[in-house]
Amino acid sequence: MRLQDEYAVTTEPGNAERLLEAETARLVQLISALVPHDGTFSQRIPGLYVSRYSRTDRDTIKTFYSTSFIIVAQGSKDVMIGQEVYHFDKSQMILLPVALPLAMQLMEASSSEPYLAVRLELDPQRISEWVLKLYPQGLPPVRQMSKGYIADVNLSIINAVARLVECLHNDGDAELLAPLVLDEILIRILRSPIGAQVVEMGFAESDMQRVSKVITWLQGNFSRQMKVAELAELVHMSPSSFHVHFKSVTSMSPLQYQKALRLHEARRLMLASAMDATTACRLVGYVSDSQFSRDYSRFFGNPPSRDIARLRQQTHRTD
Repeated sequence: MRLQDEYAVTTEPGNAERLLEAETARLVQLISALVPHDGTFSQRIPGLYVSRYSRTDRDTIKTFYSTSFIIVAQGSKDVMIGQEVYHFDKSQMILLPVALPLAMQLMEASSSEPYLAVRLELDPQRISEWVLKLYPQGLPPVRQMSKGYIADVNLSIINAVARLVECLHNDGDAELLAPLVLDEILIRILRSPIGAQVVEMGFAESDMQRVSKVITWLQGNFSRQMKVAELAELVHMSPSSFHVHFKSVTSMSPLQYQKALRLHEARRLMLASAMDATTACRLVGYVSDSQFSRDYSRFFGNPPSRDIARLRQQTHRTD
């Protein structure tokens, strides 16, 4: 078959949709083979996670995601960032441009058709390298910064994601081929309808990159006392301008973001290390047990002891 004839076949009406559906079904099979039971699992390809959940949530789940790209192969989920709700389902992708505390709720999942998704953490340094190659004349315009961006996937992106997951099924591919596929995925995202927003993450002078720099500092220093003026000075912005840009990207003030970091870390310490609440709250920067308990209850919906007991019970149930 000649190249032009092959192209004509793949682009005739309805054929693109059938190919996309077939490639999505292949991704479903690849994910299902990796996750025989519910949960989110890190893979040996750095930054790659696959998820499977077989029932919907009545309550929201609070967690913390780094800069990420997520694609849903089956089912649907709501992601809440501040007051904004992002709904995405089969064959859609969402970009989270900075590390954020967020709430999630599974909306469509069952034992026969579980929610299946792939999450890939994005490396801002690698983005910067490709930005220079793909946009040598400067950045495309960004209409408005947001906490998250949703777009439909195309055949090339879902095919690349399927090939990345497929690398996990073949000896040696994860080490040799996965880095090449990761670059391909990044290039295709940069060329997608949300590409301009991804570009912002990798451009050193962008407001997104400045906010990201402060977030990185906060992640490494969340237990320290800090002032907004000092954070603004770190990225050479006025305090008022910095506060506006930070909130537009994260939906919260720098102080609220620091509190979320502290509470998530305290929760992790208590759950993973069997640490008591008093020790955990001191390690993350709190000086008052009662204030920690109030903040924790407001943020997670239960006081520390009850919340950790609930999480452990859920873990045992899915083991």
